[in-house]
Amino acid sequence: MKTTNRLFILFMLLWLGGCSWLPKQIDETKGWSASRLYSTAKAKLQQEEYESAIRYYELLISRYPFGRYAQQAQLEIAYAYFKFEEPASALAAVDRFIKLHPSHPHVDYAYYLRGLINFNRSSNFLERIFPQDPSTRDPGSARKAFFDFRKLLQKFPNSRYAQDARLRMLYLRNNLAKHEIHVARFYMRRGAYIAAVNRCKYVIIHYDRSPAVPFALDIMAQAYTRLHLPKLAADARRVLKKNFPNHNRQASLGGKRRWWQIF
Repeated sequence: MKTTNRLFILFMLLWLGGCSWLPKQIDETKGWSASRLYSTAKAKLQQEEYESAIRYYELLISRYPFGRYAQQAQLEIAYAYFKFEEPASALAAVDRFIKLHPSHPHVDYAYYLRGLINFNRSSNFLERIFPQDPSTRDPGSARKAFFDFRKLLQKFPNSRYAQDARLRMLYLRNNLAKHEIHVARFYMRRGAYIAAVNRCKYVIIHYDRSPAVPFALDIMAQAYTRLHLPKLAADARRVLKKNFPNHNRQASLGGKRRWWQIF
């Protein structure tokens, strides 16, 4: 037994010593200039090899943290993370770029990209195959995207991204209103009529002129009827009939998705 142990220890010592003879991994980017790292990263980005692009951008930023290549890399790596479906890293990169370069000529794109990241954040692979009504999702990311696009318009109303931001804000606003209707209907099914009324009031006040308004009025009339408040129910029906005479209670708030709903 002792002989076996000695042999085992001797073998391990020889094996560990032999590891030092193995060639070390060669870094092919050693000595590369900032220009070469950037052009390689950019090429990988254009080829949609996002993981490789991120690697080269990170090498560039760590080795050459100053200069125009580093600035551009800090912005483009955010887009690479976004396309690589790492939204947390993408948002962190965008926020870092805005903080470090608030006067950069392309900072408007950073604000726009932030909105895009949140706009797409709640979707996943299965939803691309089996589309889901976006208004049924958690509205947290949608609200963030709405405020991101609004900030872009406030700061850069003439940005080349302004028109697309406006379209996306309209879409998000309508979906947020629809989400409130879904919640109001849930409360109606549970018999929480006051909660349903409050959700509908929120839609009418904060999302006026959205397609959800007639549905909100309709639900309010139903809820007030269940609460034995006939005058308020009649008022809701009167406003509904006057402003939306063709409203169909059974109609859906859904519809085909437009081009700006998919990026």
